[in-house]
Amino acid sequence: MENKMKLTFPSHSSNQAFARNVISCFALSLNPSVAEISDIKTAVSEAVTNAVVHGYPNSVGEIVLEALISGNSLHITVSDNGIGIDNVEEALEPFYTTKPEDERSGMGFSIIKSFMDEMRVESIKGQGTKVYMSKNLKTDS
Repeated sequence: MENKMKLTFPSHSSNQAFARNVISCFALSLNPSVAEISDIKTAVSEAVTNAVVHGYPNSVGEIVLEALISGNSLHITVSDNGIGIDNVEEALEPFYTTKPEDERSGMGFSIIKSFMDEMRVESIKGQGTKVYMSKNLKTDS
């Protein structure tokens, strides 16, 4: 079974909760556990927050949430057309933040990595960022 979803929304911080709820509803067909849903929602929340705070620091832009169910796997992409990341490798390091004055922990990508089975970040300075993540869900068989 394969199922796809795509949602585009403005980069307002209030839409972070909306994205969390949309992805959890979309994943329900995989019959996830409460812990799996929590992991997925947290990972999407972190990716959307990064797009809001870092992708569009001084403006409102669009965030795209895409998801694909293939077999027992959920594949998610959160993308923006914002300012991009100077150095992705550096940004993936725990505690790295470009906004220490805002008391940002720099743990967003580390949190996504810990809750998902796979995570990859692609970014082009001045063009935006895509965060790819996937989770294999347990089956009842």
